[in-house]
Amino acid sequence: MTQFVQAVALGLLIGGVYALMASGLTLIFGVMRIVNITHGAFLVLVALATWWLWRRTGVDPIMAAVVTTPLMAGLGWLIHRLLVSRVKDASPAMSVLLTFGLALIIEGLLTIIAGNRFRSATPPYFEESFGIGAISLPKAQVFGFLAAVLVLGALYGVLTGTWTGRAIRAATQNPAGAALVGVGASGTAALAFALGTATAGVGGSILSVLYPFFPASHYEWISKLLGIVVLGGMGSLPGALAGAVMLGLAETLTATYGSLTWSTLVFYLVIMVVLLFRPQGLFGARIREDAA
Repeated sequence: MTQFVQAVALGLLIGGVYALMASGLTLIFGVMRIVNITHGAFLVLVALATWWLWRRTGVDPIMAAVVTTPLMAGLGWLIHRLLVSRVKDASPAMSVLLTFGLALIIEGLLTIIAGNRFRSATPPYFEESFGIGAISLPKAQVFGFLAAVLVLGALYGVLTGTWTGRAIRAATQNPAGAALVGVGASGTAALAFALGTATAGVGGSILSVLYPFFPASHYEWISKLLGIVVLGGMGSLPGALAGAVMLGLAETLTATYGSLTWSTLVFYLVIMVVLLFRPQGLFGARIREDAA
């Protein structure tokens, strides 16, 4: 029983971090109907920047998110204005190709600058744990989870308690209706892209502590995050949370009672089963083909 509780606790901690990473991806899709393939590369970019800052200054990697988050928000806004806005009226394939190309450019630059080898930030608490009875919770995962919850709570507050958030939600639920009441599509899309990219600022800083990374590891991350978003329902933030928790539990329970190498396979098997019965995902809405 203790082993099961331990696995579930670790799965929830990991799931909270995954939820933060996936929230920006699903937010951008919900507003703009763009699958932002660059999101995984953004995470690795921030992880490397965090690692460099930690090595140079000794600043706590997770606390470095205070610096990386606004920088990523500005980068997201700039990328939208200069590049993404130019393909907003083109076919969805164009935005996928554009963001995939950006991901390849980021990977290439990181490889040239930093080399193609694994790195990981190891602050003093990296190998320490909190003990709750017989349960042991690694401090790095607990701190990463708390940072993720804090940011997800702030994101929820922005989306529900501010005019900007209500405009973004209106554009997500009914773009035509939002335009009729004065919500500018271009400005809202730029804000949503900046906000979604900003979550990579926190997610990447957490990643630098919890997982070894190198420039090409963005492929692994974008595949995981797309799986979470598809499972939860494209564009659904609650769905991204549910999918992230399922992935976290799949990883820890499979590693506990089987092998870690099978954890990803188990997660994608869950996706296949769910989509057989709910093609729109857990929280997605079914769209009529003639209205799409």
